[in-house]
Amino acid sequence: MRARGLRPALVWQVATRDLLGTLRDRRTLNATILMPLILIPLLTLGLPLMMGGLIGGQQQARQTVGISGTIPAALRAALERDEKLPDGTVVRAGVDLKTVADPTQAVQDGEVDAAIRPVGTLPQRAGDGTGTLELHAKLSNLRAQTGAYSKVSDVVEAYNRALAVQRLQGLGLNEQVLAPIALKPVDASTQQEQRSGQLAFLIPMLMLQFILSGGMATALDATAGEKERGTLESLLVAPVRRAEVVAGKLLATTLTALTSAAFSVAGFVLSGVAMRLWLQNQPQQQAMLTEGLGGQLSLSVGSTLALLGVALSAALLISALLISVGIFARSFKEAQTYVAPITLFLVLPAILLQFADFLQIGLGAYAIPVIGGMIAILDAVRGTPDAGHVLLAMGVNLLGAALLALFALRSFGREEVIFRN
Repeated sequence: MRARGLRPALVWQVATRDLLGTLRDRRTLNATILMPLILIPLLTLGLPLMMGGLIGGQQQARQTVGISGTIPAALRAALERDEKLPDGTVVRAGVDLKTVADPTQAVQDGEVDAAIRPVGTLPQRAGDGTGTLELHAKLSNLRAQTGAYSKVSDVVEAYNRALAVQRLQGLGLNEQVLAPIALKPVDASTQQEQRSGQLAFLIPMLMLQFILSGGMATALDATAGEKERGTLESLLVAPVRRAEVVAGKLLATTLTALTSAAFSVAGFVLSGVAMRLWLQNQPQQQAMLTEGLGGQLSLSVGSTLALLGVALSAALLISALLISVGIFARSFKEAQTYVAPITLFLVLPAILLQFADFLQIGLGAYAIPVIGGMIAILDAVRGTPDAGHVLLAMGVNLLGAALLALFALRSFGREEVIFRN
């Protein structure tokens, strides 16, 4: 950059020029505004609702369970009986028992959802010995696990406990003998951590993905696109400094990227509000299941500031990277090829975030460009942002953005790059 510095009016003119080019492309507007508002609710609201409905529906629907052999009448009745609330609502439906010759083959053929076969005689009273009840099911099948397999397992466990209680009562003891110590789980997570759910890791991934997709169209069109159309030369011969050209294009790209990020945040907030309204009218069991599967954005003031700061620094870094790549490419299509690995670079670390609870994340992780920002955003979503970690992640992103901006400025000053076509 020249010693005289940048002229803000010219920087803004360059940025306006590139922003107007972006606004004329409806596809870019759709990717920047509409896609975050559609995709994010589908993933953070639609997916948990669907999974909660499917799992809850399996408990309330009757499945067919094959039986090969004879089981005690009390156990048979417990398997077929529906569990209901006082108001008549079925919490867990029973199963329909069907006699089969080969339990495994019946399950494989789809004749039954699961099958049971007693090995020997099953006891009808505690103290009458032990028995084994084979439970045949496709254990890798989620539908079977949450349906027939789960129901049979729960009923057999309750049957065993009932026999033990009967035996204790005959000895003059009560049920508490089986559990001298009662374990009462207490969730020590903050309210924000509970609301973030199991899909909280999607929030930083989707936010940075939309920052990338929002800035990509503007950056590539303002660099490789202009080279391909032959309009970049006319800009460079105008009475505007190269540093002002780079700063203007960086400003335009960052604004577009931040616009996409803002609409992604709006999508998370709207989906969180919609989920809370929907859960109010649902049974408690299904509401807890759906809320646990989901991921809602409910931020405190500190978490909001941390998220916005990291998003801004990440937008600057990604925008500077896109401009550096775009000016080097010969054409818009070639620039898209160069940018494709960047998407993979964002997706892979984001996938690892779902295992963040198992990882020992030290201070050094926050010093990795972009990745440190992802971790800081996840901390903000869960309500546990650390000011030092957030500032470190922002500082590393800003340093990377500055270095890439200098690299882009150097490329704009090299004729072999500008006229590379």
